[in-house]
Amino acid sequence: MITEPHKRIPARGLLAWRISGTIHSVFPFVLSGGAIAAAFLFNWPIWVIGASLMFYSAYAYLVIMTFPSLRWKRWRYEVRENEIELKHGMFIIKRTLVPMIRVQHVDTRQGPILRKYGLATVTISTAATVHEIPALDVGEAEELRFFISKLARAADDDV
Repeated sequence: MITEPHKRIPARGLLAWRISGTIHSVFPFVLSGGAIAAAFLFNWPIWVIGASLMFYSAYAYLVIMTFPSLRWKRWRYEVRENEIELKHGMFIIKRTLVPMIRVQHVDTRQGPILRKYGLATVTISTAATVHEIPALDVGEAEELRFFISKLARAADDDV
């Protein structure tokens, strides 16, 4: 019987996702500001300003606070001798089992936000797709990359 995965993403991952959400909310902020400026410039009804502010506030709250929190609470992973199990999703929870025998290569990836907080993403490539374990501590990500690579080689040798 396979149990639920129990390893979690570090709390710094939540902070990195919130910063990323803040960056992603800049474009809607500019659009909202443009709508407000146009409302003043062209004497549009006052409700345009209110609607623009409400839209941006709701969008920013979702992208900066709600979605990263849900994503962080739901993300779990487990690396076992014969498979890697991933569990993630905000509203629809997806569980994925990746057999070690299907793993072709394992990489780590680090963007500027993750690097600032000492985090990295582990990518696991199979013939069909690429799976990710996001926002792990750099040391843990490197250990996991090496460990999965070692298990995948052992699984390949058994065939």
